[in-house]
Amino acid sequence: MILYHGSNVDVKEINLKICKPFRDFGKGFYLTNIRSQAESMAKRTSRIKGGTPVLNIYEIDDDFIMRQDLRVKDFSSIPTEEWALFVMNNRNRNFSDLQNSLCNQDCKYDIVHGPVADDAMAVLFQQYEQEFIDLEMLKKRMTYKELSMQYSFHTEKAVSLLKKVKVIYG
Repeated sequence: MILYHGSNVDVKEINLKICKPFRDFGKGFYLTNIRSQAESMAKRTSRIKGGTPVLNIYEIDDDFIMRQDLRVKDFSSIPTEEWALFVMNNRNRNFSDLQNSLCNQDCKYDIVHGPVADDAMAVLFQQYEQEFIDLEMLKKRMTYKELSMQYSFHTEKAVSLLKKVKVIYG
């Protein structure tokens, strides 16, 4: 399988220590199997941080999600209540129940796979957290017009499965 990471730099070596916390699936290295999504992220990152858009391309065994020696959380491609709670917990700087299976702030999962929480989802999450809508309404409103997927790698063991095959500038 080919995975893409859009950035403003050529990622010569994946360094989990510099990854930002409080992301959808926790602190980790994020990729997608959708090239256009990674290209858009590279352009966005370059606009915000400067530099040139860079597409880092990786290869990984097709069956990596099924490996028994990895702790994998696979949400598939459909936003669910479990997925929404997982994302909200990971984004929440005040969330403290790190033992909860619906949290990865402690990197309990080597790899997490699932939909991207786009801006429309972020608004829904905020409405839920501020109690403007309840969980039932949140579930009803969780629909995607265009599906975006992400794979996040949270441990050295997981990162070691990625083989960089190419970098494209511009």
